[in-house]
Amino acid sequence: MSKKKIQAIRGMNDLLPDQTARWQYFESTVQALMRRYGYAEIRTPIVEQTALFARSIGEVTDIVEKEMYTFDDRNGDSLTLRPEGTASCVRAAMEHGLLHNQTQRLWYQGPMFRHERPQKGRYRQFHQVGLEAFGLEGPDIDAEVILLTARLWEELGLIEHVTLELNSLGSNEARSAYRDRLVAYFEQHRDQLDEDSLRRLSSNPLRILDSKNPDMAPMLNDAPRLMDHLDDDSREHFQGLTALLEAAGIDYVINPRLVRGLDYYCRTVFEWTTSALGSQGTVCAGGRYDGLVEQLGGKPTPAVGFAMGIERLILLLETLELVPEAALDELDLYVLPMDDGATAEAMLVAERLRSELPTLRLQLHCGGGSFKSRIKKADRSGARLALLLGEDELRQSRATLKFLREERDQLSLSQDALAATLAPLVAVGHT
Repeated sequence: MSKKKIQAIRGMNDLLPDQTARWQYFESTVQALMRRYGYAEIRTPIVEQTALFARSIGEVTDIVEKEMYTFDDRNGDSLTLRPEGTASCVRAAMEHGLLHNQTQRLWYQGPMFRHERPQKGRYRQFHQVGLEAFGLEGPDIDAEVILLTARLWEELGLIEHVTLELNSLGSNEARSAYRDRLVAYFEQHRDQLDEDSLRRLSSNPLRILDSKNPDMAPMLNDAPRLMDHLDDDSREHFQGLTALLEAAGIDYVINPRLVRGLDYYCRTVFEWTTSALGSQGTVCAGGRYDGLVEQLGGKPTPAVGFAMGIERLILLLETLELVPEAALDELDLYVLPMDDGATAEAMLVAERLRSELPTLRLQLHCGGGSFKSRIKKADRSGARLALLLGEDELRQSRATLKFLREERDQLSLSQDALAATLAPLVAVGHT
């Protein structure tokens, strides 16, 4: 009786070599951009105390109620695989004293976990890049955070394919008063609410505004607008933000139904959306959460941030064919000893080239075989060039450079001239 094969958990996917090159392109672009804006990377555990997310995200949110991977460990403590990154970042910053009378600009990336129905661009283990700025309360930091994302879209070639949506949730007091008006409105239209909205009516009525049910759209469009009930400080903050974005030439639309799904947001909320991915249209979302640090036991600390799903952005780049070929990490050179007697010399030549040309993507033939099979392996490697070393080449301290993807005559080169000859050929392949 054969044993059943063990496979990956549904919604938790392997990334194979032909995919990771795209991820590395995206991640390296993000990493360089964060450094240029003065953000420092923070890395937190993927497992936290369940109370962290219940207290920060909100116990009546879909994430806490239905989606978290929660379990008791051997000590009986309730632990959870992190469903998002902001709460962990705040916990770490508080625990290590990073917020004591100072500002912080932090970013992170890594896997998150939510138990929901897997679909394209939406998985149970998914990966996010996030940014959090602490200790700054003006609209200028909100604007900078949005400008950083806009620059990322520019560098990825996505700026023409995304739209910035803005809203303000105001202060807790203004939102509480608005909540009462909203509940009264929904009660008058109770017969038009779907089952999910009826459930939220008493627990989280603002989330009803975010419903994607088309049958409810006309009723939701006529609902009272939070923007019309803002406190003066929040209105001034939002006007300051839009003025800064307009001065920077950033287009936006105000979406009065944008409320975000987590309880800790206040004032500014934003999303970057696209029409290129069907229903999975949000590629980056964030906003201000000035009360979260205090809510978790720290001193009142203004904060703003965002998170973006890497899977969804990779899918968008692939859909629009915007991953540069140079980012796909194809080999430049396959170093091929023509027989076993040339293996040691070929290995030394390969190591010398790696030292002299640090960006060279080189693979050394290993595993022996006939000359014909070696040439086949060189071709299947995807390399643009092959460097052949045989008995004649070794005797003369030379090597033969063969063009695998072009109709060009092969070259016989002195080993001392290899780096100088390869450098411009490699540079062309890396542009």
